[in-house]
Amino acid sequence: MARFGAAFIMLVAALVATAQADEVADFYKGKRVNLIVSYGPGGGYDVYARVLARHIGRHIPGNPSIVVQNMPGAGSLRGANYLYNVAPRDGTVFGTFARNMPMLGLLKTGQNVQFDPMKFTWLGSSSSLQNDAYVLIMRRNAKVQSIEDARRPGGPPIMLGSTAEGTSSDAMAVLLREWLGFNVKVIPGYTDSGVLYLAMERGEVDGRTSGLSSVRSNKAEWLKPNGFGRVMVVFGRATRFPEFPDAPTARELARSAEDRNLIEILEMPYALSRPYAAPPDVPPARGRALQKAFMDTHKDPAYLADAEKVGIEVSPIDGDAIRKLIEQISRTPPEQLKRIENLITAGG
Repeated sequence: MARFGAAFIMLVAALVATAQADEVADFYKGKRVNLIVSYGPGGGYDVYARVLARHIGRHIPGNPSIVVQNMPGAGSLRGANYLYNVAPRDGTVFGTFARNMPMLGLLKTGQNVQFDPMKFTWLGSSSSLQNDAYVLIMRRNAKVQSIEDARRPGGPPIMLGSTAEGTSSDAMAVLLREWLGFNVKVIPGYTDSGVLYLAMERGEVDGRTSGLSSVRSNKAEWLKPNGFGRVMVVFGRATRFPEFPDAPTARELARSAEDRNLIEILEMPYALSRPYAAPPDVPPARGRALQKAFMDTHKDPAYLADAEKVGIEVSPIDGDAIRKLIEQISRTPPEQLKRIENLITAGG
């Protein structure tokens, strides 16, 4: 009798799951799903999103069409706020934004941060930086040619461009100045990666901080021997990146054990290097379908071939892993979070 009861429960569960799957497929059939990219065209987040958009529709029940919509502004804060507060919560919208938006949401560094990162419907991240890195890349002909030059009192400043205060390109630049002792002047306000790359080529700025995969997909020739660009510092990793053995990690350059610990905390978001989320309160069955579709896409041979073709690194983590990481960051002692907040709000 107990065996019959267990079998009956399993049968009912299977029937319920099938009914929910049919309901999700019926909802999405013939629909359009908008993928919000919180940056302009051409940058790393945009490249990742467009590859994903070409394949994820096949893995969502009902096979909706996927349309990419760029929504740049405030270093991706505009897009994050839109997803949280404005976008429909029916499963027809999801998007990507800067990897450190969850940390900004926990810190609540300003009134412009209008979201609780724990309440997003997290789909996952296309990259956990397993085979990638975040780097300080400089023009090879910049005045500053070494770490010693960068730290020399009274030496020429490194002019670094960034998209907006508090985003990765700005926070790591300020970290270089405030915690690592580099002579750095941050020039915020560039709209996206494409504009920043052009600013480097024109000599307006000496360099920028960027995902290595973004440089590879946009300016691969810069990384060739004696190319235009030179990697000077590596972020988001405990060890040096094998391709650039002469470039130290930020942790190596820390001037105290406390600073090294804080750098590790600040670098935690790099494990969710290319995050994707839907708004809060998406109907559970549709949310689960989007989460499954996201992870299934990253196993799809066609997707992987497309990713390799454009030079992006794929090492996905799921939505649960993102939530656990955010929870881990939230447990950082208040005094350490305060120092990180002070760094992020230091500005240019």
